[in-house]
Amino acid sequence: MQNSGNKKKRRYFILGSFGKVKLFIWLGILIIVFVTTLGIFVCCAQTNNSLDQKGKNGIMKQQDFNNPIIEQRADPWIYKHTDGYYYFTASVPEYDRIELRRAAKIQELGMAQEKIIWEKHDSGEMSVHIWAPEIHYIEGKWYIYFAAGGLGGDIWGIRPYVLECINENPMTGTWIERGIMQKSPEDKFSFTSFSLDATTFEYNGARYFVWAQKTREFNNPSNLYIAEMENPWTIKGEPVMIATPEYSWEKIGFYVNEGAAVIKRNNRIFISYSASATDSNYCMGLLTASDTADLLDPNSWSKSSEPVFKTNEENSQYGPGHNSFTVSEDGTKDILVYHARNYKDIVGDPLYDPNRHTRAQIFNWNENGIPNFGIPVADMRDVLPKFNY
Repeated sequence: MQNSGNKKKRRYFILGSFGKVKLFIWLGILIIVFVTTLGIFVCCAQTNNSLDQKGKNGIMKQQDFNNPIIEQRADPWIYKHTDGYYYFTASVPEYDRIELRRAAKIQELGMAQEKIIWEKHDSGEMSVHIWAPEIHYIEGKWYIYFAAGGLGGDIWGIRPYVLECINENPMTGTWIERGIMQKSPEDKFSFTSFSLDATTFEYNGARYFVWAQKTREFNNPSNLYIAEMENPWTIKGEPVMIATPEYSWEKIGFYVNEGAAVIKRNNRIFISYSASATDSNYCMGLLTASDTADLLDPNSWSKSSEPVFKTNEENSQYGPGHNSFTVSEDGTKDILVYHARNYKDIVGDPLYDPNRHTRAQIFNWNENGIPNFGIPVADMRDVLPKFNY
């Protein structure tokens, strides 16, 4: 009887142990299911937050970049060269030099080493307000167009200037000054007053120069002008005005059309530009011309009646503008590069607030062939304002 009782106890012990094992197995399965479900939920939440943001006309935008790309770099210019590198330059907060960096990927530009290729003069011409450099590769040579003050001893004597590098690698090559942008003798207007934000593009065998210049008319507006180029440092013929501030959103603080950038798609030439003061009112407009039109005819250009890219308070993006265009590594996506602040209220002159950061985002095209820039996407990392520069 004792042996029989012991057998029953052992059987109950075995069955009880087996039940506990099954219980632990089920608990383990439930824990795995819970953790997996939680992971999927978090992943989806992050994806919705970081990848898809709805732009104008309901088109979904994809944010493939960890913005901001580079802190405290305004008026950003990114050029993708045939060597596979992205070359970057921009205004630095001190407005005293031109820096260049390059990387195989846009996101990597933020970690790339900077090379100072030119510094301001100690006095006089090109001694102050070194603004908005752009790097271009023209006929086998490198050129940087930038604005600088100091002409005639006036810090606001801003004019466009040119640097040239004949070496294959602009990071290690020698840069020389070509000086102030030149013009034909019959041109009595170009660069005779506050002039800045020059860019250049080629179309149908001709090269064009686009820049902003103030006139002495009512409210001293900054207009956009275009001229054909004789060589990379000289324009020819008479310039043509293609845009002037006319809408209310172009006249907040100052009457401004500036910061032109060109993209050619869908049988059209598009020129984006920036408008109003450099605070949260700064925004982008768009000019459009047919690729069969005479680009030197003002009537060939039409202007958007509303901003095409502007402040988005929900995403804490203020004063987006002064953009450039580039393409993805595989060349299949168009990318908008621009600066913006992540706060609205500015103490003092916005021009000297250093926290305009370089950002990038993919943009789409509407069915009618017009670019759809959407809205400025939210920062993907916290960036605190810095003023100790």
